[in-house]
Amino acid sequence: MKRLAIIAISLLALTSCGTPAKVSGSITPCNSINHSAAGSGKLLECVGGGEGIHLGDLRGPMIVNVWGSWCTSCKDELPIFLSFYPKLTGTPIQLVGIDVEETSKSDGLNFMKKEGMLWPSLLDPDGRTRGAFGMGVPVTWFIAADGTILYKKIGVLKDETELRNLVKKYFQREIL
Repeated sequence: MKRLAIIAISLLALTSCGTPAKVSGSITPCNSINHSAAGSGKLLECVGGGEGIHLGDLRGPMIVNVWGSWCTSCKDELPIFLSFYPKLTGTPIQLVGIDVEETSKSDGLNFMKKEGMLWPSLLDPDGRTRGAFGMGVPVTWFIAADGTILYKKIGVLKDETELRNLVKKYFQREIL
């Protein structure tokens, strides 16, 4: 009986301390990203293929997370976005990534597939968005429907509660 209890406790510990489950499915194409057709700002290609979008044409409500597969801090906050993304279903808020300064486009795409990042991501292979985003990643922007930048969070999000609070503050929406 004692042995059975030890096995049960061990199994419980192993299953409760694992990494979060990855989301399965396909990467959302970039043609789903809300944007104007003005052609303003730097042109960014789509990591998953398809037409690129000019940075200045992004329209919200949108959360833009600037990341890189090589970025340790970006990997630290990734579980927050993986958990949060499915909760945006049925809301007008989009999550869009911008993959910066990869060695190759395939590095970012392979990382997205491996990690289960299903939201669309644009690619900045050579740092052309530095003027807008600044140096360093991660950075998370909150963009209004008219393209106005409402807020720029520099650095790692602490947890999903922080992200939900920012959405509530800047988009006046509760995401549970």
